[in-house]
Amino acid sequence: MSDAKAPPVVNQADQEEHEELEGDHWGGYYKVLTPSMPERLGRLGVNMTRCPPGRTICPFHAHHLEDEVFYVLSGRGVFRYGDDALREIGPGDCITCPAGTGKAHQIANPFEEDLVYLAIGMNDANEVCTYPDSGKVLVRALKTVGRLEKTEYMDGEGSRPVVFGLLDS
Repeated sequence: MSDAKAPPVVNQADQEEHEELEGDHWGGYYKVLTPSMPERLGRLGVNMTRCPPGRTICPFHAHHLEDEVFYVLSGRGVFRYGDDALREIGPGDCITCPAGTGKAHQIANPFEEDLVYLAIGMNDANEVCTYPDSGKVLVRALKTVGRLEKTEYMDGEGSRPVVFGLLDS
């Protein structure tokens, strides 16, 4: 018998809808359909996402560790993938975005009705995600999103390694 608090079976109608909106064009709504996964040590998650007209849920991004799959339930949207042209998406479309390919992806809703889809993927504590449109990098283990500045490997290290100073103490 499991000590898990969340049940392994939930109905989407019973799940709380979370709002994440920013400005006029960013964000939307989502329901977590796999609330028991983390406490049962599961790694896969499913959210039901609702993207209102004129919005995109997140910036154009590429995952290095987390595969993602999207399944459209209702409405219409557009899917941007790598350097390819936009593709219209609608009910029944299943979209696969494998990690580690360097190909970024994004779903947006330029139409007049909500776009509703399942977002299926991992939540890897060590994920690194890049954002080609803005030059940002997410390093989840560091809980940081920022921009990297290229330097030489030994930049900032000094002529005498710190470890030798610790031995002098």
